Order: sequence, then structure tokens, then C-alpha cells
Amino acid sequence: MARAPKKETKQESLEVVLWKAADKLRKNIDAAEYKHVVLGLIFLKYISDSFDVHYQQLVKGEGEFVGADPEDRDEYIAYNVFFVPEQARWNYLLSQAKQTTIGQLVDAAMEAIEGENPQLKGVLPKVYARQNLDATILGELIDMIGNIALGDAKERSADVLGHVFEYFLGEFALAEGKQGGQFYTPKSIVSLLVNMLEPYKGRVFDPCCGSGGMFVQSEQFVEAHQGRIDDISIYGQESNQTTWRLAKMNLAIRGINAEHVKWNSEGSFLNDAHKDLKADYIIANPPFNVSDWSGEQLAGDARWQYGTPPTGNANFAWMQHFLFHLSPKGQAGVVLAKGALTSKTSGEGEIRKALVAEANVIDCIVNLPAKLFLNTQIPAALWFMRRDRANSSSYRDRSGEILFIDARNLGHLINRRSKVLSEEDIQLITDTYHNWRNPEGAYEDVAGFCASVSRDKVAELDYVLTPGRYVGLADDEDEFDFKERFTALKAEFEAQLVEEAQLNQAIVENLAKVMV
Repeated sequence: MARAPKKETKQESLEVVLWKAADKLRKNIDAAEYKHVVLGLIFLKYISDSFDVHYQQLVKGEGEFVGADPEDRDEYIAYNVFFVPEQARWNYLLSQAKQTTIGQLVDAAMEAIEGENPQLKGVLPKVYARQNLDATILGELIDMIGNIALGDAKERSADVLGHVFEYFLGEFALAEGKQGGQFYTPKSIVSLLVNMLEPYKGRVFDPCCGSGGMFVQSEQFVEAHQGRIDDISIYGQESNQTTWRLAKMNLAIRGINAEHVKWNSEGSFLNDAHKDLKADYIIANPPFNVSDWSGEQLAGDARWQYGTPPTGNANFAWMQHFLFHLSPKGQAGVVLAKGALTSKTSGEGEIRKALVAEANVIDCIVNLPAKLFLNTQIPAALWFMRRDRANSSSYRDRSGEILFIDARNLGHLINRRSKVLSEEDIQLITDTYHNWRNPEGAYEDVAGFCASVSRDKVAELDYVLTPGRYVGLADDEDEFDFKERFTALKAEFEAQLVEEAQLNQAIVENLAKVMV
């Protein structure tokens, strides 16, 4: 009897294997706290590896390094390498990983690194000596992370560790759910924004930068298209200090200059850290529908060129903040709650009208699928804006039109609550926009998906910007099988009920154990 062919097993990536190992060690520490433990160690491994590579060059003392002292801090600063004191080097901590005092040693290492590198002052976590972090678990984490750069990976450890750091940020955000969305914009959304804007050269600004994903993706975009990383510079601001620390580590581990990424507790509205900046690209995902943004203190602010935003909703305050910082030929791609496309509350409709009719900066609106964001179920849309829509030497004159894309049917579920856009989805939306705006592009309206609409038509519909109003129905809409769709939704709902019942049962069992 012939044997059945052996089933091929898909080999998991390094990031996935490491995440599973790290998560297994979490035990009684919640994801919000645990992420600082793990990400801090990954960062420590990165700077130690970078230091070690340069240290070995200094020890050899060849060429430009003849006579150099490998323990001289200035020898590292000159080459943009963080100086790591002896007690903070990875090999030393690895040798102490089984000691009960390893938590205190890692905290001391973080303090020592900050002391030697002023740009890291106040950035690194000192959470390793806490009572709820078992020394054995910490030692196992150090062993695990110590194995990231093995063999030939040692030479590219910065890149490997960068990918691991970025992947872990996303996984921790998923694990935290609603709270995770406060520091992390899902990668597929960031990738879509960056690919549509194509920030090859100039100043990139994000005034609500979270953990810095917009900047990392922008740099990766330039690199992927054989551009010069030095041709773009980044500017950011974040009001949450813990999140700002994550951003500084995320950027440092990628070798990105983060000197213009600022923190203050007041935030971008009350304390604009980049008052005079005029950016070539603005890429941002501000918090949706914020009601306590201190609007009452900012009446008459110079940024409100198209109308005073309501004190109960910051959406159009963010929009005008972005435009205020956009250079004369600048472009912006930002995420806003879908309600901003239609709202007429407290003058929002008049501001939206001014953006279309007076400023003429709205280039493209993309309606996004549901469930893309971790911290909210509020529907969202992307707004793409350009200052110089009529006279650009690089793009078509589309000053009399707006492109509407309805992407609600794209994306796929990765779990019951979360969806992502595939690379094919991102490519489809990006190509549609580029074919519409670029001189060599071949654009056509597609029923149910995209439409190029005159501003006069938008005016007729009272400046409502919902793509569904303009793109119409897909050609195959009349083939919709209601019975099939109803059956699928019913099955999905029943599966959700079962999952929630199992979760509730697990909670009851855990509570019972605690009570005992």
C-alpha cells in the first residue's frame, strides 16, 4: 500500500517563534506591562550588538582605527553608535541571567546606558526588579533574545532586531486590544498611507506619532525603492510619555534620527513642539472624536483658517493643524473617523465645505473596511490632501475633481475582532490613486469601487464626502445572494456566542480558583 504523501509543514518566521516563546513566559504579567520588559531587552540587545561590532573594529586597530581606545566613548559617538558601559553589555548580563539579582542588574544597565547617551535620557524602561517579574522568567527571556542574532545574522542583527521589535509592537497591541490601539496603528494602514503618498524626499511629520510606525514605514519605503534615507527627515510629537519612549526605541533600533520627535504632556494643540515647521509630507492617525481637547482655550487660534472647530470634537482641529503645517507643495494622508465625511454639527459642515470649495486641498477619500483598528469599532476613512493641486509639475491637474475609493469590501479577518488589508488590497488602492493623479496613469471609474467626481457634483450633494454616495453599485450587485449571506452571518454570530460562552466559563473557573 502506497504511503500518503507527507504533509508539508509551514516553517514559522523567527518573529513568530520568538513571540510565542516570549508570550509563554508572561504568566501573571499583563500585556501592557510585559511589553516594556520584552521590548526593552530587545533594544538592549540591539545597542549591545551595534556597540560590539564597532568595539571589535577598534580592538583590531587597523586603518582609521590605528591607536584607537576601544573604551573611549568618543570613538563611538563619532560613528553614531551608542556607547555601552561594561556592566550593561549583553554578554555580561547573559552571564548573570541565572542570578536572583538579574532584575537589579538590568535596571542598572538601563540607567548606565542613559547616563552615557544623553539622547536616550528618560527613554529606557527600568521595570526589571519589580516583584511580579520572576527572576527565572527574566533569565529565560534574556537567553531567548540572546539567540536572535546567530551565525551570519550577527552582521545584520540591527535589521533582524528591528523586524522583531516592530512585529512585537503589533502583537502586544493585539494582546492589549483597545488600549493597544493608543500606541500602535496597524501596519497595513500605515503601509497604505505611505505607499499612496510616496515620501521619497523632504520633511515627514506626524504630530500624534504613537510608537513611530509612520516613520519606520516611510524609511522602509525609501529604502525599498533604492532611494537615499538621508533625503528624508522626520518630525513628530506625542503626549503620552510611555508611548514616546516606545517611539524613541523603535526609531533608534532602525537607525533613524529621532532628535525631532518630541514629547510634552500638553499635546500638539496646546503646546505645538514644531510651531514653524512646514512639512512636505504629513502622515497621521489622530485619536477619533476626542471631546476633551481644550478647544475652549484655543478660540481664535491661527490654525483655524477654515472655521473654528467645535470644542466637543477634535476631528477638524486635527485636520486644520495638519494643513497649517503643510508646505506650499506638501501632501498629507491622514485617518479620521468616518463621521467627519458627513457631520454638520457645530460648524463641521462649513469647515468641510471650505476645505473643498475654498482651500481646494481634498485630493482623495478612501472609505476603509470595518475592524481594522484595535482600539475602536468606529468606521474610518483616509483623507489625502495636496496644497498645489493645479500647478504641480509632477502630477495631473485634478484641481476640479476628487477621487473617491470605497474599499469597505477589502481586507480579511485575522481573528474575530480584527481585520487587515492584504498586500494585494494595498496595491489595488494605491494603483487606483496613482493612475488617477500621475500623468502616465490610465485611470477608469469602476462601479462600486472608485469614481473621479467634479467639485460641482460634490457641491450639489452639500459637500458630503462619503465615497458610497459617488461610486454607485458594483456591476454584479444584482447577483447578491441574500439567503447565502444571511446563512453566513448567522453561522458567524453563533460561533461568536460559543466563543464568548467559553470565555465567560474560563473567567468563572479562574475566579473560583482565586476564591479557594
